[in-house]
Amino acid sequence: MAEMLKIDNLHADAGGREILRGVDLTVEKGETCVLFGPNGSGKSTLLSAIMGYSTCRITEGSIIFKGQDITHLGVDERARLGIGMMMQRPPNIFGVKLGDLVKAASRNPGILDEADNFKMGNFLERDINVGFSGGEIKRSELLQLTAQSPEFLLLDEPESGVDLENIDLIGEKVKSLLYDESGPVSVQKDVSSLIITHTGQILDYIGADHGYIMKNGKIQFCGKPLDLLRDIRQNGYGE
Repeated sequence: MAEMLKIDNLHADAGGREILRGVDLTVEKGETCVLFGPNGSGKSTLLSAIMGYSTCRITEGSIIFKGQDITHLGVDERARLGIGMMMQRPPNIFGVKLGDLVKAASRNPGILDEADNFKMGNFLERDINVGFSGGEIKRSELLQLTAQSPEFLLLDEPESGVDLENIDLIGEKVKSLLYDESGPVSVQKDVSSLIITHTGQILDYIGADHGYIMKNGKIQFCGKPLDLLRDIRQNGYGE
């Protein structure tokens, strides 16, 4: 398989302190990887570093995407290369309509017609995330990702803050980003993903090739995702 993302000895600061302390990770083309770990272990910071958000500062190491060093590229440049992120707590964006952003992110002139499939048809004229519930924010983020159609997905707890009525919709939309379901059998697209999960609910909808446990700013363990999840549920993360 072709290498999509390679992270080598990545160190990064956030909020004035070191969070990532030497992360090494490789994701192949078409692979889905899930990332477990206790709160504060650096999972969200890792995704932010890959996306290039200014909330973290890379101090050492490198991020290679499709053979190109993107360690110091801006967010917009990384997005154009094919990286997209679903944030856990995206900011309110006053003065920007959801529909305008979705149109700007997509090459599909009919993208707004898909909004109803996300239960977001009535939100297109609203400022992004302003007054949205947790489930509405998740559906909005997934609509934006669908419009962008990235080659590499970064999903930060897609099932968190989502009620039982919405979890099925969220799970199916994540699945549609990763799988081609136009034929009689679902086929994995050439799309890679790194997904943070605490509950493991997203694994009810998608397959995952590798699971990783992050602690103290490093990848500490790897294994089969469901085996890791079972062990975490039984024993926690340990010391």
